Amino acid sequence: MSMLGGGYGPSVYRSLRRDGSVVNERLTPGTVRRIAAYARPFSRQITAFLILVVLGSVTVIASPLLMKAVIDNGIIPRRVDVVVQLSLAIAALALLDAALSLGQRWFSSRVGEGLIFNLRTEVFDHVQRMPVAFFTRAQTGALVSRLNSDVIGAQRAITSTLSSVLSNVVSLIMVLGAMLLLSWQITLVALVLLPIFVVPAKWVGRRMSGLTRRQMTLDADMSQVMTERFNVGGAMVAKLYGRPEEEADAFAERAGRVRDIGITVGMYGAFFRIALGLVAALATALVYGLGGMLAVEGVFALGTLVALASLLMRLYGPLTSLSNVHVDVMTALVSFDRVFEVLDLKPMVAERPGARPVPGGPVRIEFDDVAFRYPAADEVSLASLEAVARPDTGPGQEVLTGVTFTAEPGQLVALVGPSGAGKTTITSLATRLYDVTGGEVRVNGLPVRDATMASLRDTVGVVTQDAHLFHDTIGANLRYARPAASDEEIWEALRAAQIADMIEGLPEGLDTVVGDRGYRLSGGEKQRLALARLLLKAPRVVVLDEATAHLDSESEAAVQRALKTALAGRTSLVIAHRLSTIREADQILVVAGGRIAEQGRHEALLARGGLYAELYRTQFEHQPDSPARALYDPQSTTG
Repeated sequence: MSMLGGGYGPSVYRSLRRDGSVVNERLTPGTVRRIAAYARPFSRQITAFLILVVLGSVTVIASPLLMKAVIDNGIIPRRVDVVVQLSLAIAALALLDAALSLGQRWFSSRVGEGLIFNLRTEVFDHVQRMPVAFFTRAQTGALVSRLNSDVIGAQRAITSTLSSVLSNVVSLIMVLGAMLLLSWQITLVALVLLPIFVVPAKWVGRRMSGLTRRQMTLDADMSQVMTERFNVGGAMVAKLYGRPEEEADAFAERAGRVRDIGITVGMYGAFFRIALGLVAALATALVYGLGGMLAVEGVFALGTLVALASLLMRLYGPLTSLSNVHVDVMTALVSFDRVFEVLDLKPMVAERPGARPVPGGPVRIEFDDVAFRYPAADEVSLASLEAVARPDTGPGQEVLTGVTFTAEPGQLVALVGPSGAGKTTITSLATRLYDVTGGEVRVNGLPVRDATMASLRDTVGVVTQDAHLFHDTIGANLRYARPAASDEEIWEALRAAQIADMIEGLPEGLDTVVGDRGYRLSGGEKQRLALARLLLKAPRVVVLDEATAHLDSESEAAVQRALKTALAGRTSLVIAHRLSTIREADQILVVAGGRIAEQGRHEALLARGGLYAELYRTQFEHQPDSPARALYDPQSTTG
């Protein structure tokens, strides 16, 4: 029989592996009150669960006392009927204990999984509402950890930790009470032996917590390497530039460190369990030696001796668990606190109370003396979600100053200029991925900050130079823009995007899985699918961020033809990489240093001889004078 009895061995071992430094963490004020709020919907299940835990703890002493009665009242007096009756009672107690355990598990699962569901869905929904600036800083793995490890740790606060503390306290009180009633002498001796058990256990616990912390770090390091090498982009780089033998050696080194610390942790665990067995043997020998002498002298009956030895098995486990209870409780509370830390980070871009839908009809976009600076790190993110130290904690410099222009309904407004001038930032403000820090952006006269987020997203469609596709089917990726779209509507969008023929030739058609980030498709195919998604959405405003910048000539031609359909009759903001593509734009904005340096049509800007003319000459001075395949030129016949 295990000295720790009642299943205390594994729980004590897990407790000792917890990171003891957690007790030094400073919790946010009100954390416990917020935990209670999350537990309140489950109050009935928690109450029933705790009642079953207490009843289960009571059975801890019932079995040894029944064994005492079997010996003293049945076996020694040779009363077979008493032996049979008490044996049946022991069997019934075992069945009751099993039923209580099942009941505890059922309520624990209901509460725990319900709490995990509520926390996960709330954190996921909250993170989804964060601005783009949050995702540019936060480490994806750290966010996933909040949804997995920390949420599970928070769940344990309500189920595992709470039940463990309660059951250990009740068991300890009842076991000590029963032992004192049976023999105060044996009980005192058992308590004197306690340091022999607890002191080594605490020493092992300190070592184990440090090793566990190191093991988690090494596991994360190894996992990071696998994540980087196994995603499509990482695999491509590794194959094109990597050296397989060196990659294998580097991974083997990391895996070797994980192996070595795993062996060390395993040996400490074995030492812990062997030490428990040795102390159990020592305690058992002492109880039977001292108790046997007292029984021989008639101080108490033989059954009492057996009961004391059995109760002793149930004494040290709860004592050791409770000696480390502050670590268990703080671990659970810190997990909750880390989840609350994410929930308390308010989105910088949020829908205002009383927000209104964007007015209907063709759309006019106005920038009125707009200024903008990118937010500081502590405004949009958490240091604990970033993998590196923050060198830029102060406010950022203004990247846009005094930007004023109007895109009339149906107009095509092109943004050109050097890299880093602020072109993408301007389009990001039009779509309200960020909020201006000065001036105002209006859509049909309504400031975008006063518009409902849903109506703004319905109004504006965006295609970037790196179209992102989810690891799903073509149909699912397209329906992300309009979930209720029929197959015919999808095919119509695909035909308009000049990609229907290619998809019809695929064996699975719309059910073809595009792979991680769409890597099973070419760049041109991804761009045309992104355009089909935009056409399916049918926005009144189209924003193109260098949508053909990195395509080959054949793919570019196909995308250009699709773009003519996408832009027809829509207000458009277009960031142009090739200046030949925007010669027929209604308005060209030349952006430099966060300002609009020049503004006008192609011919007028060339005649002015300013920055636009210089950019145009630089781009075409080494090229033969041939008809430009104008992306937005309705006169172009080459597409």
